[in-house]
Amino acid sequence: MKSIVLGGGCFWCIEAIYQRVKGVGEVQSGYAGGDTTDPTYHNHANHAEVVRVNFDEAVIDLATIAEIFFHIHNPTSLNRQGNDVGTQYRSIILYEDDEDKEAIIKAKNDAQSDWTDPIVTEIKKLDQFYPAEDYHNDYYNQNQSNPYCQVVIDPKLQKFNQKFATLVKQD
Repeated sequence: MKSIVLGGGCFWCIEAIYQRVKGVGEVQSGYAGGDTTDPTYHNHANHAEVVRVNFDEAVIDLATIAEIFFHIHNPTSLNRQGNDVGTQYRSIILYEDDEDKEAIIKAKNDAQSDWTDPIVTEIKKLDQFYPAEDYHNDYYNQNQSNPYCQVVIDPKLQKFNQKFATLVKQD
């Protein structure tokens, strides 16, 4: 399994999408991209809310993982996704292997044609991933009646299901 760390707004949204992608194993919510040690939900300073996506390269490649990422959130919005505002909601991709950087930059450049404004997604090498508190993991699946899930996550899942129907896991 290979992994990539992605942030595009609330980690619950990104987690819910990637849990449904063929070839993706574990998706874990967490914090990364900042310089505070041992961040928490109530004190993650300049870390972004992110998810670590573990995927099987024999089933899905990094370019497709990145294509999904650039489609399911607004990568042109600086430090904001909808009503979630602040640097913790920034668009960010944190890679572990230097060879992945080129694939991510290519995916970003390819995705630019889908957007009028410039993509502002931060791309950098992962320094440290800090797992989020347990109650953040599998949040959407356990809280689908939550208004946030219905208003924010459900439309993203619908958008994903329409655009990437062939990549949706079948239960």
